[in-house]
Amino acid sequence: MRLSGAAGPVGQRSAAGPVGRRVALGVGSGAVLLAALDAYVVVTVLIQIVQDIGVPPQHLERATPLITGYLLGYVAAMPLFGSLADRYGRRLVTACCLAGFAVGSALTAAATTLPALVGGRVLQGAAGGALLPVTMALVADLWPPRRRPMALGAIGAVQELGSVIGPLYGAALAAAIGWRGLFWVNVPLAVVAVAAVSWAVPPGPPRAEQVQPDDEPGPPGRPAAKPHPRVDYLGGVLLAVALGLVVVGLHNPDPDRALLAPWGPAVASTGGVLLVLFVIVQMRTRHPLLNLRGAAKRPFLAALGASFLAGAALMVTLLEVQLIAQTLLDKDSLGGAVLLLRFLVALPIGAALGGLAVARLGERWVSAVGLAVAAAGYLLLGGWLRNPGAAPYHLGPLDLPRMDTDLAIAGAGLGLVIAPLAAAVLRAMPADRYGVASASVVVSRTLGMLLGVAALSAWGLHQFHELTRTLNTPFPFGLTDDEFQRQWNAYTTAVRAALCTEYRQIFLVVAALCALGVLVSFALQGRPAHRPDDPARTGDW
Repeated sequence: MRLSGAAGPVGQRSAAGPVGRRVALGVGSGAVLLAALDAYVVVTVLIQIVQDIGVPPQHLERATPLITGYLLGYVAAMPLFGSLADRYGRRLVTACCLAGFAVGSALTAAATTLPALVGGRVLQGAAGGALLPVTMALVADLWPPRRRPMALGAIGAVQELGSVIGPLYGAALAAAIGWRGLFWVNVPLAVVAVAAVSWAVPPGPPRAEQVQPDDEPGPPGRPAAKPHPRVDYLGGVLLAVALGLVVVGLHNPDPDRALLAPWGPAVASTGGVLLVLFVIVQMRTRHPLLNLRGAAKRPFLAALGASFLAGAALMVTLLEVQLIAQTLLDKDSLGGAVLLLRFLVALPIGAALGGLAVARLGERWVSAVGLAVAAAGYLLLGGWLRNPGAAPYHLGPLDLPRMDTDLAIAGAGLGLVIAPLAAAVLRAMPADRYGVASASVVVSRTLGMLLGVAALSAWGLHQFHELTRTLNTPFPFGLTDDEFQRQWNAYTTAVRAALCTEYRQIFLVVAALCALGVLVSFALQGRPAHRPDDPARTGDW
């Protein structure tokens, strides 16, 4: 490993050597994991939270901003803070983001009203979402191009680990110290992370020719500093406001009256117009948040589209399975997390298999097969919800519970697409933009999670209220005990049937999204003409 220059800021960076790079990667990855965990912890303790702050369980729609607010901040801040890190340096921006994450966690933990809780979650998401692109940019600073994909892959794996262990982490920690303690514990963790970042991450903005490939000598003397890139504040603000308006427009606090609130269509449409304006601005500005110059646009955009659809399926599954466990199967939050474990374990197994298959089959077929398997899993889940008492699958001497097996199939399918979509964007983007390319996959997936939960929650809750509109809650006044029990049993049976119908319809929509993802995957590139381990072509990846 050779770095240009031996003195000054660049020389200070080189003094750490390979060990220092690994330490910086470990610190950055730890910060990314901290933020990734909090994107998923709420799904297991949502009912506990809403009960504590006085939201009736039959009006869970009022609490969906706890999930969408975090995701909104996460995806809206990610591109803008990546640009800020290019201008002001990785250490400063990372430390500021960790401080913001600690403040947002404290606000969430101390909140006693729903608006305060949502405000804390939005701040958490905005600060946490910025950590991923900043860490990826740090890798681009410190690793030579030939070794950079491996380090980026490690960060991507940490990000995925958040989705795997986040629900379990949330359920276990909340059971031990309560849901508020789940957020209070972030404060000391963030403080430790700031100290580690201050020690391990190089100061100041990156310099030109900071890192040289191993087999290329660097020019003598101290390299000239890169001109500070301009930050596209207009694009960042447009993206944040547009996404915020779309999410607010899709949120309906009273879904028993209509699919959207009276102001919903106008607000969501305004957000859509601003998204179009954002795209136009990005196409015309000299310093866009996502620079596609020199990229293979069709496979790149196809990978982002497939990632968007996979993200919607992922987050809807995490939320709906927890709700099914607590509303239909009479489990607590920890029991719901254990049920979700079938899906979460299958996810990394599928990811590992997808990584092995990409080298032989290429991104197109692995992504298409993975999304097709996921679609089949969701169709099976919809069938199970039509008849929750159905007999288990018989596989020789084994009896496999239907829901457990269906969740594992869906998880394995979504896991299969992780590696091909990451490989597709790296293959389509020039090597000097691997960081922003990798971050764009996470942005598109998180955007799918955000809009998928917002839209399907609004639609599903409206469907539930439509199905239960004619039901009257029985009261014991003026009734014998036997008559009240008979009416109560009939009422609860009808409510459970309505819940089954709502969940089944949501899973069928998710299956359709995965099927659409299969079609989008065919726009990806096929098997590469060269071997992926060919050192002469590493830069193409």
